[in-house]
Amino acid sequence: MSIVFLNFFAYCVLHNIEGSNTLCACVSFGPRNRSIGAAAKSQVVTNCKNTVQGFKRFHGRAFSDPYIQRLKSSLVYDLAQMPSGTTGIKVMYMEEEKVFSIEQVTAMLLTKMKETAEHALKKPVADCVVSVPCYFTDAERRSVVDAAQIAGLNCLRLMNETTAVALAYGIYKQDLPAPEEKPRIVVFVDIGHSGYQTSICAFNKGKLKVLATACDPELGGKDFDEMLVRHFCEEFGKKYKLDVKTKPRALVRLYQECEKLKKLMSANSSDLPLNIECFMNDIDVSGKLNRAQFEEMCVDVLARVEAPLHSLMEQAKLRKEDIYAVEIVGGASRIPSVKERISKFFGKELSTTLNADEAVARGCALQCAILSPAFKVREFSITDAVAYPISLKWNSAAEEGLSDCEVFPKNHAAPFSKVLTFYRREPFTLEAYYNNPKELPYPDPTIGQFVIQKVVPQASGESSKVKVKVRINIHGIFSVSSASLVEVQKTEEGEEPMDTEQQTSPEKEEEVLIERHATSLKSLLYYFASVQTSTEESKTEKKSDQPPQAKKPKVKTKVLELPIENSPQWQLALDMLNLFVENEGKMIMQDKLEKERNDAKNYVEEYVYDMRDKLHGMLEKFVSEADRDILSLKLEDTENWLYEDGEDQPKQQYIDRLAELKKLGLPIQERYIESEERPKAFDEMGKQIQMYMKIVEAYKTKDEQYDHLDEADVNKVDKMVNEAMIWMNSKMNQQSKQSLTVEPAVRVREIQAKTKELYSACNPIVTKPKPKVELPKDDKAGEQNGPVNGQENVPAEGPEKGAADSKDNPTSTESTEPRPDMDLD
Repeated sequence: MSIVFLNFFAYCVLHNIEGSNTLCACVSFGPRNRSIGAAAKSQVVTNCKNTVQGFKRFHGRAFSDPYIQRLKSSLVYDLAQMPSGTTGIKVMYMEEEKVFSIEQVTAMLLTKMKETAEHALKKPVADCVVSVPCYFTDAERRSVVDAAQIAGLNCLRLMNETTAVALAYGIYKQDLPAPEEKPRIVVFVDIGHSGYQTSICAFNKGKLKVLATACDPELGGKDFDEMLVRHFCEEFGKKYKLDVKTKPRALVRLYQECEKLKKLMSANSSDLPLNIECFMNDIDVSGKLNRAQFEEMCVDVLARVEAPLHSLMEQAKLRKEDIYAVEIVGGASRIPSVKERISKFFGKELSTTLNADEAVARGCALQCAILSPAFKVREFSITDAVAYPISLKWNSAAEEGLSDCEVFPKNHAAPFSKVLTFYRREPFTLEAYYNNPKELPYPDPTIGQFVIQKVVPQASGESSKVKVKVRINIHGIFSVSSASLVEVQKTEEGEEPMDTEQQTSPEKEEEVLIERHATSLKSLLYYFASVQTSTEESKTEKKSDQPPQAKKPKVKTKVLELPIENSPQWQLALDMLNLFVENEGKMIMQDKLEKERNDAKNYVEEYVYDMRDKLHGMLEKFVSEADRDILSLKLEDTENWLYEDGEDQPKQQYIDRLAELKKLGLPIQERYIESEERPKAFDEMGKQIQMYMKIVEAYKTKDEQYDHLDEADVNKVDKMVNEAMIWMNSKMNQQSKQSLTVEPAVRVREIQAKTKELYSACNPIVTKPKPKVELPKDDKAGEQNGPVNGQENVPAEGPEKGAADSKDNPTSTESTEPRPDMDLD
């Protein structure tokens, strides 16, 4: 299962805090908190009874399902029945026995993904796209949507995994055929850990259509692991007299080692060892296997690879020559014998251009971008396919019995809507079901019941016309989305009827409204059911082709929306869903508190080891023998406390312990820091003093650069520099005589303050700018603008006139030669 968030769209997969690009679908329950992902995977052996994985297979299934009952014996953890009849998981959490629904456990996984995304994005996320296997039924899909709601996520789309892979493949292709040309046919094969699914898709420029899907929900990498486990259980039983299956912890360790061995055999054909120390009863076990032996023991599993491929080609009615490429993804697709069988079936080399682990997530990310208004993405339409044929049945009104009708055949386009027309006199129930139970992964074909309420006869006593809209939505979930009662009344000639027809909201762009006329033969007197089919184009054609008809009496149409009571199979009730949302919030808060407690404990442990090393290292010169002994003893006591009574204490206890240690250790660390920073501070102050001394000396030697400075100010600078130099020399002498194990004679902050004080007092004086020099002015300009050399009563003229005179007489000596009594710089 992959999940991508709407405000996180990238062409690379987000890495989690462990540095991995995948998240283990594993949840472990402890006495204080939950662990999810890699942290839970590490507890598979040590906390096997309370660590769950492989739970995706339990969505939408009843506890009484034979598949669930068959799986129970092979699971290390316990399953239990929920009050609604679905499957739950029994674990010890917070030192109490709890039963969590599959939706809750999946929500925990989604919560972890959400936190990872929020940590990377530095912002909250709410909208997402979640991928599911294409063979998931209606109940399973509803269960996943409920899980997303519990995790506080708005699922914009449940996307079939093979469709996501096809989108990741096709949207980048620049050479796809034009829309009017023959499409390019590509097969996608996805073999994961717990499921095998295939699809065949038609590509044209800007669009993708899923033609057919086929699958084997019980074939995956886990089956190859199972064969290895069986082999080594038998071998260890004969060789070491061990019954592995009686010890859950040993069995889990064997599964882990067999999975590693399987991956190694995909890359090596030679003999490979399997060694486990202290496996059972303090016995070390070992064995070996090669790829040829592995393939021989997996013959029955490998024989199941071709069946879905045959089914796929039959459904699509295509020949192998029509296939352009076969793309293969999924973890188990790396097994050489699997690839060999698929390649041999299609008679061509397999294509591995897509990342086997990330292709589904990338497809979901692209779907996010398409759904988001924030990203501009190349136009690309996606038409998915219905995995199983869906029918409706209802009670006949005229005679006892049931009528039925197939609404969505297998591989019908999705999402899609259809309008069914019934003639009824009273409320009635529609029951949706899968009409080919043999294809289903579990025996119950029921989808749900939908009661159309408040149906009444017409005023004339005739049966009312009821229009019911059914749809497969963007999640692949079936629903009865609306129902309406249509009343048609004739009016007298000449009377203008009032238009009371209500316009319902238009369908989404991906939905197509189709009407197909069909009459039920069972009850002509009371009703007939019809599935009305026509596109907008066909309606237009009919209008243009029909000859003009005689005027009919005017009619008044009234449309009344009818309430629908939905009862889908296994969907969580609203009150239960709200309860699970509340419980998830509490568990998130508990996990947060426990993380803070563990962090506080880790800070104490880290400080103990770090300070112990430094006391005999870089801090050794800055602590006396007596103080070192006191602190070392305190560190040892704290270490012993951490692994005994302090193993499980409240957060405040660790905070207090750390404060006690820092009270002793901080002065030592401060002396070290002072010793490192003090020379730099003295050096900076010395540079300031030397600079100001040079400026004072330059002033005394009448340097032109500083001759504009005031003598009193320069003397002030000289005095402050001398005082600062005396202070600095005094402090340096005091510090040189001071031991490093006691408080320093002068602190860095004092030196920095003195330097700043010197700078603030001296810098404004020495950087005082020279006064501006006035440019010489000509006689005429002086006469016109004011008295010159003490002359008064000289008529002054405006600047415009003076400027004009200068311009008109550019050779005038009065305007170019200075007067003798003028001072010029």
